[in-house]
Amino acid sequence: MPSRSSDPVADALERAAALIVDDIHMLAAANPVVLIDGRSGAGKTTLARMLVERWPIAGRVQLVALDSIYPGWDGLRDGVERALDGILRPHGRGYLGEWRRWDWGSGSEAEIHAVDPALGVLIEGSGILTPATAAIADVRVWVESAEVGRKARALARDGDTYSPHWDRWAQQESDHIVRDDPRALATRVIEVP
Repeated sequence: MPSRSSDPVADALERAAALIVDDIHMLAAANPVVLIDGRSGAGKTTLARMLVERWPIAGRVQLVALDSIYPGWDGLRDGVERALDGILRPHGRGYLGEWRRWDWGSGSEAEIHAVDPALGVLIEGSGILTPATAAIADVRVWVESAEVGRKARALARDGDTYSPHWDRWAQQESDHIVRDDPRALATRVIEVP
């Protein structure tokens, strides 16, 4: 397939979105659970937004970014546990779920958001694909991208806010990869330059 743009990252994410929309459509489920994992700067957020725009099922999809849940710069694992207990487990049982936004400025919890079990849910963020979450999810995506490109994109996006925390966050991601092997749990692996 010829490239539609001069941006190989955008092209890779466009192709990925089309494949994942097909995966969702093939489920024939009214309220599927889609998880998108990958290291910082891999393209998870952009891919998630593309999927929201192209959602193939009647009704809206509920998008939750783990960046809104992680309890601070050392909270990758805790954020995933919060998503599992507050969103995924209730959703899987047909119950109303909820999550509390983390206010990065004040370093404390903020307002609560509800998650409707009748609608699909899409959660994107580093660490979300674990054995426990994989058992609940319908479509499980791992976004793979080399560190040079990821770091450049992440720091261009978040700059001075993220730069001092890059190494400590990357260590948590590495720990997650060793502990959970998210790539092996994925139903679809996406390669992004």
